[in-house]
Amino acid sequence: MEVEMVREALNESAINATLHDSYWRVSVFESVTSTQTELSTKENLKNGDVFVAEYQSAGRGRLDRTFDAEKSSALLFSLYFEPKRSKSEWSAIPLLTGLSLINGLTKLDEKLAAKLKWPNDLLVGEKKVAGILVEAKESGVIIGIGLNVEMSKDELPVENATSLAIEGFSEFDRNKILPALLKSIAFTFGLWESGSSLPFEQYRQASSTLGKEVEVHLPSGQILKSLAVGISEIGELQLADGNRVNVGDVIHIR
Repeated sequence: MEVEMVREALNESAINATLHDSYWRVSVFESVTSTQTELSTKENLKNGDVFVAEYQSAGRGRLDRTFDAEKSSALLFSLYFEPKRSKSEWSAIPLLTGLSLINGLTKLDEKLAAKLKWPNDLLVGEKKVAGILVEAKESGVIIGIGLNVEMSKDELPVENATSLAIEGFSEFDRNKILPALLKSIAFTFGLWESGSSLPFEQYRQASSTLGKEVEVHLPSGQILKSLAVGISEIGELQLADGNRVNVGDVIHIR
């Protein structure tokens, strides 16, 4: 007889109590089409609004991909942030968010050996444990994050994915993970808004793309092949052939 896996439910009161000294305001939902869609249509959207759901029926990822997860097996949330930087610099936000995830998770378990694949896929080894979607609004950005927490191998959406549970992470309580990530995001964004270069230095150190031969698939269909040599402070991937990439899908060749 199969035993049903019991996963701890999200607790809105507990999450907000942990975040009482921050600007984040978290709302928990049992089921939504996607937190990204729900938050983008919220009336009177304010800086620091966060929607998190146990289940998404139509989760969205980068480049119009879908994001699927069994109920309560992942941390699925979107947040609204109004940057105090020029819109021309907002392209750095996906990278800063990825860095924030690494910093927040390693505070919970320093043994996690995670890296960032440009622009913002969180990898353990070469397998993806989290993805990020950033969409600009008039005065800010909505950032959607999907983190595989307690997924078993059978529940993984694609072959090249993994989860915190599979990688031996020590904390599965999403009521603790979410506040840790939001605090890390606020801290990293605060550094960026102050003009600090530290987040970009940390991102480069955490990058699994720099120093690798890559294929970059551009939205136009063009494919660039070169060595990844740098990342600018507006988030561009810099290639040895002189190309700078703002948007694209990267494949690590070696």
